[in-house]
Amino acid sequence: MTKLEQMQRIESSGIVAIIRADRSHELIKVVEAINEGGVDVIEITMTTPGALQVITEVSQHFGDGILIGVGSVLDAETARLAMLAGAEFVVCPVTKNDVIEICNRYGKVVIPGAFTPTEILYAWETGADYVKVFPSSGVGHTYIKDIKAPLPQIPLIPTGGINVENAKDFIKAGSAALGVGSALVSNSIIESGDFNILTQRAKDLVTAVKSSR
Repeated sequence: MTKLEQMQRIESSGIVAIIRADRSHELIKVVEAINEGGVDVIEITMTTPGALQVITEVSQHFGDGILIGVGSVLDAETARLAMLAGAEFVVCPVTKNDVIEICNRYGKVVIPGAFTPTEILYAWETGADYVKVFPSSGVGHTYIKDIKAPLPQIPLIPTGGINVENAKDFIKAGSAALGVGSALVSNSIIESGDFNILTQRAKDLVTAVKSSR
């Protein structure tokens, strides 16, 4: 998949489902449930035990049916291992030049984290494909609108505090896509095994995004 195809997939979905689990058991079923709800862009964070193995398993199991990526990446070595495992995009909580460089070298989408206008512009000028506005939980959708006013050329993916209630506002504010974590996938749901909840949550988020575009 080319970088352009990766980016089209992310923007078409509008939702990047962030899986940050305490254990990797049954994560294939979690991904299946989310995908049934219409979300086909999945980020497995490196804080999840066995994250690289999960990425490989998801990549092999779903093929092009899922765009699988890696999150919580802090260095180029981890980014490279994740890409070799099957990750098609790389997400960081902060901006690291070496991560951006290696992703661009191998044609993978890179989404570094930033918060202030200065940090966001720096990440973009350094080679980011999108900038993850993190954390967004304390500032809300109006912050995205304020950033987009002077920096309309930078595609933003707010992450943190995004849920079905505010997803529409964040999209209308100018977000390219939304990073959704615990409001979609929580450890309690994974442990309960009631994956129908995940499917319904995914459906609700997809509906909210589509209705706001």
